[in-house]
Amino acid sequence: MGLKVIVRTNLTIMLEDGYTHLPEEYARLGVNVIASLPNFSEALSDGQRGGGTFHKSIEVLKKLNGLGYGRDEGLELDLVFNPQRDILPPDQEELEKLYKRELAGFGVSFDKLFAVTNNPVGRYGQHLLASGSYELYMNMLIDAFNPDACENMMCRDQISVGYDGRVYDCDFNQVMDMPCRVYMGALDVERQRPNVERMKMLGAEVYPVESGNKTLKDATNEAIRDWCCHPSDTFYIIGSTVGPHPYPDMVARLQAVISEEIKFQLKEKIGRDYPDYLMACVGGGSNAAGTIYHYIDDERVKIILGEAGGLGYETAKTAASMTIGTVGILHGGRIKLMQTEDGQIVEPYSISAGLDYPGTGPIHCNLHEQGRAKVLSINDDEALRAAFELTRMEGIIPALESSHALAMLPKMKQHFKPDDVVVLTVSGRGDKDLETYMKYANQ
Repeated sequence: MGLKVIVRTNLTIMLEDGYTHLPEEYARLGVNVIASLPNFSEALSDGQRGGGTFHKSIEVLKKLNGLGYGRDEGLELDLVFNPQRDILPPDQEELEKLYKRELAGFGVSFDKLFAVTNNPVGRYGQHLLASGSYELYMNMLIDAFNPDACENMMCRDQISVGYDGRVYDCDFNQVMDMPCRVYMGALDVERQRPNVERMKMLGAEVYPVESGNKTLKDATNEAIRDWCCHPSDTFYIIGSTVGPHPYPDMVARLQAVISEEIKFQLKEKIGRDYPDYLMACVGGGSNAAGTIYHYIDDERVKIILGEAGGLGYETAKTAASMTIGTVGILHGGRIKLMQTEDGQIVEPYSISAGLDYPGTGPIHCNLHEQGRAKVLSINDDEALRAAFELTRMEGIIPALESSHALAMLPKMKQHFKPDDVVVLTVSGRGDKDLETYMKYANQ
């Protein structure tokens, strides 16, 4: 599944020393260029950005055109217009036609124009406050709000990388210079050291959580506690389908790109867009939710989920919540939960850091309860055996979480027919789990 890489830039920077190679590099990598051009008028453009800006921008646009950008050769070149004053931009479609007509006179072509409303943050927010226009501008934005536009919000599936290499969940997070604080169970910090160091290198603050079992449940506790204590300046982000509404639904919708890709590839390879079986591991349930999202109501597709059995679901060392759990409330969600008769959480166990949660997301609990999904409990030794087998046979080192899905294949083989199409989601790479694999390699 390919990723679309976008660079949001001004044009004149590509004429500065140290940056002149960028157009060729963007073209080589197939990067989509989105560039600011304040106006198609030289006077208005230079008036906003300084003398000479317009002609320098035209020079760079011609260079990009010469490399194939904006010429229907698969290299996309888009321009951005935003108004100079505290007003809304004009109709985007009509403005695009005007830009294309005027720039054609300079021999320049491009793909799309985005007419962008000025965001009342940063320097522009300070200008609005200083001029006394902030409240008026905010009311204008509220009156003009179009909820249909939310369907195409890039933040639903976009990460943003700053010039300094810091990673943000979207442009807004970057513009506001919001720090990213990651809560992670102290045990998981040790088990997933490569992931921790990667997050730190990208600019995140990683907080090891020492309470409880020092794993995923405890990290979620601390993240939600932080959010509840600082609601005015904290934006809560979770990558699993657990917790209060709307987070399970949001994560499932975002992860639905997995089943979109499954449908596309199956149609391309076998002439139909559905398999006979879908298989995925399930802890909180994000990758499984994405795998099954577009097939939930398709009864032709059987859904098989593998949860963490640990040392066996009949032992005290397990995380098989859908197999042995009872209905309860955790982190604002009503789910099948590992708990005592008094409702106290039973600490889960799994060799996999991503699966040792004492419950499973409400989506999967509901599907299991309805009989729509079949759930198998996979023990540590079965997951390890499957991981080593895939590594030897295919040269792919799977994540320990994914190994639980792979371990379901021997259990299901008697149900498969020779012509069945089986899709199994390998949800992650095993780089982060190498220490664990090395520990058990000779056992």
